[in-house]
Amino acid sequence: MSPASVLAVAETDVADLGSIVAAALAHSPAARTLLAALESEQTVPETAVRDYYDRNRDRFLTPDALRRGVDPFDEAAPGDTLPYDEVREGISRELHEAAGRRAFFGWLDQARAAVTYAHGHEHPGDPSHPDHEHRH
Repeated sequence: MSPASVLAVAETDVADLGSIVAAALAHSPAARTLLAALESEQTVPETAVRDYYDRNRDRFLTPDALRRGVDPFDEAAPGDTLPYDEVREGISRELHEAAGRRAFFGWLDQARAAVTYAHGHEHPGDPSHPDHEHRH
């Protein structure tokens, strides 16, 4: 089986998730189920969606404005950015997913806080390990 057919996490998400979380999600249906459940519990207020749009105008430039090199925070005209109503659903979905991931990370941190690794089997990147900077 090729590595691409095993990985259940998009390669672009691995950097956002971190390799340990990405591996857990890639190989554990239970982890994916927990992430989905935590994500479904999250709410994103409309004010947060609008605030994101207002603070990240560069992400919503029209293709024409991008070609012209428009600075969305200085010289953008009203027609240079995509209207809020067109991008609102995508922003909401992105913020909802991010809130679910934060909840998952919090759960994972709490769950592993009580874990004690056998000497010599600590994860090399675990900052709680006294030699966490060593490499294999």
